[in-house]
Amino acid sequence: MEIKVPVLPESVADATIATWHVKTGEAVSRDQVLVDIETDKVVLEVVAQADGVMGEILHAEGATVLAEQVIGQMNAGATAAAAPAAAAPAAAPAAADAADDVLTPSVRRLIAEKGLDAAKIQGSGKNGRVTKEDVEKFLAGAPAAPAKAAAAPVASAPVVSGDRSQKRVPMTRLRKTIANRLLEAKNSTAMLTTFNEVNMKPIMDLRKQYADVFEKKHGIRLGFMSFYVKAVTEALKRFPEVNAAIDGDDIVYHNYFDVSIAVSTPRGLVTPVLRDCDKMNLAEIEKAIKVLALKGRDGKLSIDDLTGGNFTITNGGVFGSLMSTPIINPPQSAILGMHKIQDRVMVVDGKMEILPMMYLALSYDHRIIDGKESVGFLVTIKELLEDPTRILLDI
Repeated sequence: MEIKVPVLPESVADATIATWHVKTGEAVSRDQVLVDIETDKVVLEVVAQADGVMGEILHAEGATVLAEQVIGQMNAGATAAAAPAAAAPAAAPAAADAADDVLTPSVRRLIAEKGLDAAKIQGSGKNGRVTKEDVEKFLAGAPAAPAKAAAAPVASAPVVSGDRSQKRVPMTRLRKTIANRLLEAKNSTAMLTTFNEVNMKPIMDLRKQYADVFEKKHGIRLGFMSFYVKAVTEALKRFPEVNAAIDGDDIVYHNYFDVSIAVSTPRGLVTPVLRDCDKMNLAEIEKAIKVLALKGRDGKLSIDDLTGGNFTITNGGVFGSLMSTPIINPPQSAILGMHKIQDRVMVVDGKMEILPMMYLALSYDHRIIDGKESVGFLVTIKELLEDPTRILLDI
């Protein structure tokens, strides 16, 4: 039975083999994931169509492949008993030389970031595969090793080479795509950023007052993102230029409100899309964001989830960022950056008060959006967030 690359989406020309989860001669069962194939946007899983034994692997990890290309063979219906014995001689010599073969892209990246040796990490996954939890356990136990070394005689202590080691890891297709798009945005747009600040106390009081009732009724917590999305949607209605895009010599105005939400995943930053935000209430927005976040974490986002979007919201505040200048997500014309909510002393009616303040940053393409529209857009968001009843009353 041939193992083929799945049909790729229209906008994707080729793909890269990310991880083989089985080896030649290994027993496989129906619907078991055989290989992960990475495209510019998503990871596709190829599963076994029947029980059997893995045959020859025609294209190794890192190879570039096309849609429906044969990348391996498997013997359907073969007995699983002979598989481990057949695979053992070939696998034994290669185990020390190819410790990374059983690593998923996210685990391989974590090991590279921490400068670890994959061969020293004991795997607890299937077939000894190293999981993220194994790496975290290894890191948790790492401080004990230097302590023992310190107790040893210092007379002939060599220079520690571990801290100066290097490991070259190829960029994933997604990371390369992100890099190219960010560079394209910087080079092809007249990008400018304007700032404002918002008092988050009204929304924080509202959440505190209704958090339990909201969660009990809708089955999901009331967060900040739903307020951000509703405020942005209302502001986009008032300033259609921000919801538009440049296409050649034309300006395309969108009469719908699809908002991209920047989500950090193990594979990199992605921007799944919330569609028709003007037709959703706060609970529906919270549920949709949670679904997209979980799919992003598990690498299950589809091309449809990532396609489109007229405006992007990115929340660097969850990582502690106090202020930033976000980069536009082409072909969109603007992106809103939310930041850390921090108590600051503010003057209110001539008196000093300590209030939870947050900076807003709007990066926009000056070719289509003028300063008046950009500032007005940001002020509208500020007013809606500082008085959330405006969102409900549509004023």
